[in-house]
Amino acid sequence: MLQVEHISKRYGTTLALDNVALTIPKGVCYGLVGPNGSGKSTLIKIISRIIREYDGKVEFVGNENGRLGYVPQDISLEEKLTAKTNMEFFGKVHGLNGLKLKQTTKKLLEDIGLSERTNDVVENFSGGMKRRLNIGCALMHDPDLIILDEPTVGVDPQSRRYIFNIVNRLKKAGKTIIYVSHYMEEIETLCDYVAFIDRGQIIDEGEINELLKRHKESSIMFNSSLSHELIKSHGFEFSVVNSGLIIKTKKPLETMERLISVSKENNIVPHQLFLYKPKLEDVFFKLTGTDLRDEE
Repeated sequence: MLQVEHISKRYGTTLALDNVALTIPKGVCYGLVGPNGSGKSTLIKIISRIIREYDGKVEFVGNENGRLGYVPQDISLEEKLTAKTNMEFFGKVHGLNGLKLKQTTKKLLEDIGLSERTNDVVENFSGGMKRRLNIGCALMHDPDLIILDEPTVGVDPQSRRYIFNIVNRLKKAGKTIIYVSHYMEEIETLCDYVAFIDRGQIIDEGEINELLKRHKESSIMFNSSLSHELIKSHGFEFSVVNSGLIIKTKKPLETMERLISVSKENNIVPHQLFLYKPKLEDVFFKLTGTDLRDEE
């Protein structure tokens, strides 16, 4: 669907993108993940044709005039107008009119869960409702490729569910989606592929399940009232997570037996002790040495 070939971009002396190459298949949800300053916003703006001066090439394979729907992180609505008027405006920009415009607006308002707010002024909407309307406006011209840039930032659970449903419907319809997010659980839930970008370079990419297998490490989740110093004194290497410790080991069963033994010696019953399945966030941390942070 989309071929990104050797993209580089400078802002003065700063190299924002350094020889980035990606192949995004048709009909998939492709996640793009990176910390602040990684270059992902620049890459998205190049793909969406907002930035036109760069080195390299972006090609819509099989259709050089492929329709593109871009949902920016910042809300792009006229808040003094109604939901219906906002959507009709974007539809007219893309050449829709008459019955087609009316039918498309009605259907998309139903899809994003705002049919009962059709004639309400947008300034009275919640943040989540505005984000859903933002997505609806970008879908008016039935795009082949949809870019969603942090679509769930600051939204309520109901709006997040609507957005997830929208993404899944688009996938079933054969659309291609680039999903930019720093919420790893969303990437794992919605996306088929993911690319990690850091310091202007793609540090790894591929199908999510293959990526997890490629970076799989045997680990154990251990949560108890034993002190970190005591655990360390028994030769365990670990990293601290919110709910306990992740202990890497090549012999997980033997390590679990040793942890149980140390716990018994100290009259402690572990709160948690189980084999730990690696997540995308673990892979990202391993590759970059940095946690994901909220967007500025």
